[in-house]
Amino acid sequence: MGSHSSHVKRYRLAQFLGRVPNPTRGILLTCFYGLGAGLVTVAFQLAIHGVYDVGLARWAEMSFPRFAALSLAVILVTSGISGWLLTRYCPEAAGSGIPQLKAAFWKDFGAIPSRVIWVKFIAGVLSIGGGTSLGREGPSVQLAGAVGSNLAGFAGEPKHRRRMGAATGAAAGLAAAFNTPLAAITFVLEEIIGDLNSRLLGFVLLASVLGAFVVHALIGKQPAFILTEVSAPTALGYALTPVVAAFAALVGVLFQQAALGIRGWMRTTRTIPWTRPMIGALITWVLAMLVFSQTGRLGVFSLGYDDLSQSLSGNISWKVAGLLLIAKFIATAVCYGTGGCGGIFAPSLFLGAMTSALLVGCAHLLFDVQRGDLIALMVVGMSATLGAVVRAPVTGILIVFEMTHEFALVPALMIGALISQLISRQFLAHNFYEAALRQDDIVLERIVPPRDLKSWQSLPVSIVTNFHPVAMESTDSNDILEHLKKHRYARFPWIKDHQVAGIVTRKELERSVMENRPPEIQTASTCYVYQSVRELQRVLIESNEGLVAVLDRPRGRLLGVVTLHDLLRAEVAAARNTES
Repeated sequence: MGSHSSHVKRYRLAQFLGRVPNPTRGILLTCFYGLGAGLVTVAFQLAIHGVYDVGLARWAEMSFPRFAALSLAVILVTSGISGWLLTRYCPEAAGSGIPQLKAAFWKDFGAIPSRVIWVKFIAGVLSIGGGTSLGREGPSVQLAGAVGSNLAGFAGEPKHRRRMGAATGAAAGLAAAFNTPLAAITFVLEEIIGDLNSRLLGFVLLASVLGAFVVHALIGKQPAFILTEVSAPTALGYALTPVVAAFAALVGVLFQQAALGIRGWMRTTRTIPWTRPMIGALITWVLAMLVFSQTGRLGVFSLGYDDLSQSLSGNISWKVAGLLLIAKFIATAVCYGTGGCGGIFAPSLFLGAMTSALLVGCAHLLFDVQRGDLIALMVVGMSATLGAVVRAPVTGILIVFEMTHEFALVPALMIGALISQLISRQFLAHNFYEAALRQDDIVLERIVPPRDLKSWQSLPVSIVTNFHPVAMESTDSNDILEHLKKHRYARFPWIKDHQVAGIVTRKELERSVMENRPPEIQTASTCYVYQSVRELQRVLIESNEGLVAVLDRPRGRLLGVVTLHDLLRAEVAAARNTES
């Protein structure tokens, strides 16, 4: 009965929206997505803080042995339940979720399964609220983007038209999570869409405003951090800005390498998948207890915003900041690398602030650094570390500016952003999210289509080719099993003597291992990189396996592959851009 009622409501809503003219319809849908995503994000934020406040924050006032025992129990249990939910129901909800949102936006037209919503919400609340050293902002973006995508489906939008729902939902979610609507706009355009001039700009802007409106109405309009004694940096402050920004950016670079290095290594271990987040939780607990026993600070647990606020008020010494920096760095890298449910925004800000506090404390031994300079340089460090990891410089400046509401800091933030981008690009090929996707063998091909079908079909095959093919050449059973475990594709090109010898399916590889025989190879459909999309279409239609190997020349080497899904996705994107 409930399901029937839901279908009736969806039908009526879709009917109503179908009668609304296009410009008005887009505005109504954006309001629908933005309000829904904002409400879910605020609920997510309140739930995390509620779990943390009634647990770790309250228990810290008890005797040390009792606090240690209770905190160990809760962080292991919550991370274990979170790991089980992620493994059992929704592996794509692990981590920050922003790489998965990007992949859904570009590869699945913004369509995100509804299970992402409830799994991300519960696992995130348990994991972060229970003390795991990860942030809530990245998960908020994925959660809100999933809400927007599913609300688009509820409103009758077909699968290939849900990008607007995912993008506007993500903008509303980040605006609500950080109380930073301007940064939410630039982040979605810079990181998710990859185009500051996107046709979705107006809708993203509206959704971001609605997300901020929801958080203002339910929580308040105060900034995330209230700074005291803020002023424009002195000459000494500006002289120290490049130094602080450089070190903070290097911390971000090292953090990315450590977190993704552990993430890659964990996949090769023989541990039970759902127990892996518990490893990160246990290491976090050990480090947090060591820091708490020496300083009384809880910053290694969860978001660490209380200690971050204290440091921005100048109430944490440089020695304590150094201790928190080391412990938080290790804890967050391990928690993310072991598959915990949480993001890197809050930890990046924390690491940047503590790096700055440590450096400025050391500088104060030689120079008379003013209190205003200390606070300004900590804010620069926050922006520099985040900018080095996320590599979205405009977002890095705006997000810290909006979190503090201090315009006097903007010039120093701009200098810090420039330095952090130079260092990040020197040491890292990709930002954190792009590197995580590539670690999962996902390469996003952003296609900019022409204005008409004839021009489209005249383009070279390279416009839709995946130039990162995964091929097979070994008949050894162990090699085949390892290959299938690492890659989830349904079909693979078969290479023999450095040339494409055919196509082999996943099912055939599995059967060949079970029957202890060489796999049967199907004839490969091929085309050349200089041929047109029109010729590719003909080859794909005639292909039995729905996969075409792209060669550099007849009997040449394999350059890439094209599937029917690749071609259809590109053509739907072309049609969609033409409509807009």
